[in-house]
Amino acid sequence: MTDGTLNVGNEAPDFLLRDQDARDVRLSDHRGRWVVLYFYPRDNTTGCTREAVDFTARIDRFRSLGAEVLGVSPDSIGSHERFIERHGLKVRLLSDTQREVLSRYGAWGRKRMYGRESEGVIRTTYLIDPEGRVAAVWSGVRVKGHADEVLRRLEELAGSRTAGD
Repeated sequence: MTDGTLNVGNEAPDFLLRDQDARDVRLSDHRGRWVVLYFYPRDNTTGCTREAVDFTARIDRFRSLGAEVLGVSPDSIGSHERFIERHGLKVRLLSDTQREVLSRYGAWGRKRMYGRESEGVIRTTYLIDPEGRVAAVWSGVRVKGHADEVLRRLEELAGSRTAGD
């Protein structure tokens, strides 16, 4: 699917991006694991820093549930590296300077802020199940409490999978 309309149950589009260490990251390499894929506007801004710090504070719990947390923005690899170093982040940050993955996931487009319309990143999070399907979607995310909300949903879904196995 390439038009940015992903819903629960859809197969999550595969991608290849580079992380803060210039290592290739493919979504398909994470099959068999949960993936929290969050799209954010810009490194080192107030909301984006808060979101990354919140996910980092809960990273051990996400990992204990078999989840990888991946943040995606149009920032460069170098920007991600500095952002991680400056704030002691433990999430992997992926660089999408061409905005191709942002667009495929519906996280790039027209948005309204302070009464003005502009084009940019629409803060969006996807929870992707171990089979590569979208398990939950948050669009137009408000940062406060978001990492906890994603963690609660993962606990519900991962727990129900374990109980059903």
